[in-house]
Amino acid sequence: MATTLVFGAAFAYPASAQDHGELAPYVMLRSLQFVQDSVVLGDHSAAEMQRFMLERVDQRFRAANPSIFEDPRNVDAALIYAMSGGNPATLEFLAARDIAGNFDSRIADALRKYLSGKGTLVAKSLGEMAKEYRDEKIGPYLSLVSGNVMVATDPKDALVFYDWARLTAPGTIIEEAALRRSVAITVDADMVEQALSYARRYARRFIHSPYASQFADFFVQLVVGHFGEITEEDIDGALEFMDVDRRREVFLRVARAAAIAGKNDLARLASAKVEALSGNPTPEALARLYGGLADIPTNDIRAAMQAISDIPEETLSPRDRALREAAKVVAEQVVGWPTAESLAQEKPINMTNTEDAKSPVASPRNEIAGPAATTEDPTAGAAAKFDPAFQTYVDSGRSKLNAIDEMLKEENPSK
Repeated sequence: MATTLVFGAAFAYPASAQDHGELAPYVMLRSLQFVQDSVVLGDHSAAEMQRFMLERVDQRFRAANPSIFEDPRNVDAALIYAMSGGNPATLEFLAARDIAGNFDSRIADALRKYLSGKGTLVAKSLGEMAKEYRDEKIGPYLSLVSGNVMVATDPKDALVFYDWARLTAPGTIIEEAALRRSVAITVDADMVEQALSYARRYARRFIHSPYASQFADFFVQLVVGHFGEITEEDIDGALEFMDVDRRREVFLRVARAAAIAGKNDLARLASAKVEALSGNPTPEALARLYGGLADIPTNDIRAAMQAISDIPEETLSPRDRALREAAKVVAEQVVGWPTAESLAQEKPINMTNTEDAKSPVASPRNEIAGPAATTEDPTAGAAAKFDPAFQTYVDSGRSKLNAIDEMLKEENPSK
């Protein structure tokens, strides 16, 4: 409540009074913090106010009399502003005018390097200062910055700083950033148990953040990469606090990624979850598509292809239509007899020839469904234009077909 009143106070003064510095910088900084915290808690309408406040705080600092920084609250405000998306040049400006020694020159210098992209040069000193100022107002911000510069060289140490940042600034943009980055680190490092723990916390607290889509990407990577070790109960437990629309979106992402990766049990599970949550024809159609893709390697391949073929064209995006076409080709060749051409050695594609490199590329559908007699890879020329996920699916399908053809040739040499 107190923060909300301060937020209102920033606009209670006429513009001329603010321009003359009658509103202390640290008071304006509190208003900026309130707005930024509101954004990550789900008030996306506050994003425009955030830009406005950053600009007004910047003006206030630049117009301030140097004597105003005799109050350490204003010094802290200037440092926090610089670490909160403010103008780096403003910190440089204030530090250069600080003849009274109100700013800790070590922090000012380290932050200037960090904000100019040279943070790794001061990683050690930033970490030491984060511990030194741990109980001060700038402590959580310094911890977050220290974690950021240590990610590349020592991810586990970065986690320690992120943990401290989020624990000392709960419910703020600092906690949101620290949690999201902790999820990323633990997913990339295959720290499954820790990643699930961070993911549950993030999903419960910040799923309405404008940055939540990044979290969803990491979560899908975690689930698809470690399904089996991660159970259905783990997935449901992480997503249970989301609203229906967001849960359905995450399950759709999981279903698609799992179908492409060949994790068929997970693809079917996630597709079933989408259908159970769906009241919308588009997510339902996508769930059938991804579930059908998972069923292609089974004995019900014809039924799976019929289900995929029955999905209305308009409910699929271009990349999902391409996936469906690839699935059809794989299925048709799995159930058909191999031809002499399909058993032949593929010819290498030479793209160094100028004319070949400039030749027009057909659409994904035409490339895949081209003449059966070709002995060249029909997808090689178009690979650069395809969705990478689609290309992965095609490559996986071709390798399986080659193995099946070899088996059929051995069993039926006359064919």
